[in-house]
Amino acid sequence: MSTITVDSTAREMAAAIRSREISARELLELHLARIAERNPQLNAIVSLDEERARAGARAADAATAHGDEVGPLHGLPFAFKDTHDVAGWRTTYGSPLYAEHVSDTDDLIVERIRMAGAVPIGKTNVPEFATGSHTFNTVFGTTLNPVDPTRSAGGSSGGAACALRAGMVPVADGSDMGGSLRNPASFCGVVGMRPSLGRVPTWPTDNLWETTSTGGPLARNVDDLALLLSVIAGPDPRVPTALGEPGSAFAPPLAGDLAGLRVALSVDLGGLLEVDAAVRRVVEDAGARFASAGAAVEQACPDLREGDDTFRTLRAWHFQASFGDLLAAHPDAFKSSLADNIRAGGSLTGGDVARGFAERTVLAERMRRFFTSYDVLVLPTSQVPPFPADQEYPHDINGRPMETYLDWMRSSYLITVTGCPAISVPAGETADGLPVGVQVVAPFGADRRLLDVAAAFERARDTS
Repeated sequence: MSTITVDSTAREMAAAIRSREISARELLELHLARIAERNPQLNAIVSLDEERARAGARAADAATAHGDEVGPLHGLPFAFKDTHDVAGWRTTYGSPLYAEHVSDTDDLIVERIRMAGAVPIGKTNVPEFATGSHTFNTVFGTTLNPVDPTRSAGGSSGGAACALRAGMVPVADGSDMGGSLRNPASFCGVVGMRPSLGRVPTWPTDNLWETTSTGGPLARNVDDLALLLSVIAGPDPRVPTALGEPGSAFAPPLAGDLAGLRVALSVDLGGLLEVDAAVRRVVEDAGARFASAGAAVEQACPDLREGDDTFRTLRAWHFQASFGDLLAAHPDAFKSSLADNIRAGGSLTGGDVARGFAERTVLAERMRRFFTSYDVLVLPTSQVPPFPADQEYPHDINGRPMETYLDWMRSSYLITVTGCPAISVPAGETADGLPVGVQVVAPFGADRRLLDVAAAFERARDTS
């Protein structure tokens, strides 16, 4: 009898299927039972298609029985983020304008996950067009936090992070512009990584020079995250901006040691961030764990003062280019915060956009120099713990008003515009048990090194 459960690691599940300890059909039924148990309350999985999933699991078992060569995700149930096109499946992007949209092509990230043998079961919920770090829309409703369902699961990959923590899927894909992989990972107590820009290429794309958004992996532990990254990373001839290292370079197992690691620790990035007291405590405790494991920890941070203008300018430029015509044709079909952001892009001049890219260049060079003195930067993933699910975003932090739906996300989006890889790893809890993640950042291109450090921190956390 198999010992595999929905709470087993993805690597354990994949190994059990390859050894025939458990079939893909049996594994699928375990996950469908968990979805039936928890999804009605949490609303993480959308567009679920059980019969098509069962057909996929049967095909996976047939391949195993025939002795076919199988991929690293062979037989694992998988729900794709509802912003990623999956051929033949409904993809709504969280917008009522696309409520019945069915794509006839796969996005590249989907193509790679399918080729690795995953069994599609449905999609994971997102905010409207993946904007904002709280997952709600008028098509499917709000995704709730699996630890405390009165709280937000974060976003925009909130459905994915929630489904992971609740045991509905073993690994999940997502995307990150201003923290959409990292914030929900922090809120739900899982691991989420924003890779170096170009590490996980996007295709189709309508803008090769968009430098804020990237696909990436989520998992319940760093080794499983590395497994998924090894599938979705790597060059593609259709994407000239993709980095050349093959995905196999990131495959587990991971080996890392914190002894001698040069760690820059910063709770507030030199005063740029307002940080909730509970989050501050967890980040400081994480610094102490690094030090106890032999790392050289110093209070330090790069100068990211241009980052706010850079991110907001380039985001608005991208949104106007992507959604400006759609907003003009359907002015009442967008949530107000997104509509305002799109309109802000319409008022930008060529000089504004040029300034944004010039600042982006300055920040990248400044980070390169910073990392000649330090190996990693450690800071909060999110400035707040999970907030009430009936709010669009936190109204204030420590009494300081948050004037827009972006203000409370600075700890993530200031890292976005450096282009560096960043990973959120569970680091602790608030007094009332809400998850808090810590964000670890490495130099551009050092994704494998970042994974090793994150895995070593995970071990130090679990043994402290």
